[in-house]
Parts: sequence; structure tokens; C-alpha cells
Amino acid sequence: MSLRLTLARALARVIVKPLLRRAGTPEQARADFERGARLLPPPPFLLSCSAGAGADRITAGPVSERACILWFHGGAYLTGSPRSHSAMLGRLSRLTGLAVIAPAYPLAPEHPAPAAFDHACAAHAALIGQSWRPEQILLGGDSAGGGLALALLAHLCAQDRPPGAAVVFSPWTDLTLSGASLTGLARADPVIPVSRMAEAVAMVRGHLAADDPRLSPLFADFPSAPPVLIQVGGREVLRDDSLRMAERLHSFGCDVTVQEWPAAPHVWQMLDGLVPEAREALRRAADFIRAC
Repeated sequence: MSLRLTLARALARVIVKPLLRRAGTPEQARADFERGARLLPPPPFLLSCSAGAGADRITAGPVSERACILWFHGGAYLTGSPRSHSAMLGRLSRLTGLAVIAPAYPLAPEHPAPAAFDHACAAHAALIGQSWRPEQILLGGDSAGGGLALALLAHLCAQDRPPGAAVVFSPWTDLTLSGASLTGLARADPVIPVSRMAEAVAMVRGHLAADDPRLSPLFADFPSAPPVLIQVGGREVLRDDSLRMAERLHSFGCDVTVQEWPAAPHVWQMLDGLVPEAREALRRAADFIRAC
């Protein structure tokens, strides 16, 4: 573990986790998220513009039109935006040579489930309407956005329209909160306060059951799924969401790659430009995408 990652973990424990623990309203949490995101260094030539259909097109240099990445931002379905994730997604675009399409999906509690899932389906349909073939679209997401990407993956597999691949960072795949790491790693995780997760689920799920596959892809089916890459920190509370998701995908014959970073915090890839482990994780994700 690098000295910079050690420092980032310590700062997250004393600043980020307390902020999340005492956030009074989703509006306050959104404002805190956006303020924090402004501290993340952008890659050179970062460009974000409208892609239509309520999405941003994020690049950082020349890109090929041979494929694109449809990426769903994290934030527990309550916070976050394409803007908050633009630095990380710009770096991913630069490393892959592909444009990243980042939908601004509707957030809970104003728009509970299945609003985010319906928007994800519409974002994919919009790309198909722009003459992208299903296999030219690669799905991605982090945290809640990773769960959303996997829920969309299951939906597309059921329609026999699988994407070219999927890449997810620390995905939230089980809103029933049954993973053993939620308790086993609650103190070790420097970012996520487990004490607030049930409250978040109550705001997010609307009329859906917590195990509905549109919310919890851990319970979805994945016939004929393409290759999937999962990156997860070894000491984060969502570790078991990733490992059990990999087992679920394996049960459908999916080629799954799990890259576990023992000391990394939740979605450490957003710290690109600050800690070397973030850049290395994004490089590995880019290698996977190029191979697919």
C-alpha cells in the first residue's frame, strides 16, 4: 500500500465517513458530494458535453468510434452525477481511447426505484437509436451505479442483446443487506457508515422489494453474459456484494474477472491523480476493455 493511499484512507475515516454518517438530507449529501468531487484533479483535455437523452459525453483526448462506454455513476442512488465523476471517467476515456456516455439518471427519494433502472434502459436504447450495435456498447458503473449497470446487463441478456462487456467498481448488488462483510468489515471500512444503509434502502426502493433484480442484480439471471470485470477493495463493506456477484455470474457460465485490492477503500478509482493505486486500477480496467 502506497503512502498516499494510507493518507487517503486516514482522511476518509476522519472526514468522509463522519460526513456521510451525519448527513441530514439527500440534498445536503449531494452538495457535500459535489464539493468533494471538485477537489479531484481532472486529466488533461477533459471535455464534457451533452450526449442527448439526459446524458453527458466525457472524453479526454481523441477517441475511436469503434465502441463506447455507458457508465452509471455511484452515490447510493441518492447523490452523484456525471459531473462528480467526470475526472475519473475522463481518465478512463483517455486510457481506453473511447468516449464515456454518463447518464444523469433520476435520484431517490424524489424518484425511487425503478426510475433509475428505467432511465438506464432508455439510455441504452438511445445509443442503439444512434446506430450503435449492442456489442459496441460496454457497460460500466461504480457503487450503486455498478449495481445499476449489472441490472441493465441482466435485462439485456434476457433480451438476447448483451453488450460487449461490463466493468464495475465496488458494485452495490444486494439491497437486502445480507452480505457478511457489512458487519464483518463495518469498522475497517473508512468510507461507508453501515448504520445509514437501511435508511438509504428505504428511500431508494419505492414499491419494489429489496431483492427485485432491478435493484439487486445479485438475484438476477444472466444468460449468455459477456465478460465482466469487478474491482473491489478488500476492506470495504461491499466486498461480499462483489464476491457473491462474481459467483452468481459464474453460475451462468460468464467469464468473470475479480481484481481485489486488499487495502483500497470504496471506489478508490476516483482518486486518480492523487494515489497510484487509482491509476493502476483504471489501467487494468482499460486493458480489460481493450481486450474485449
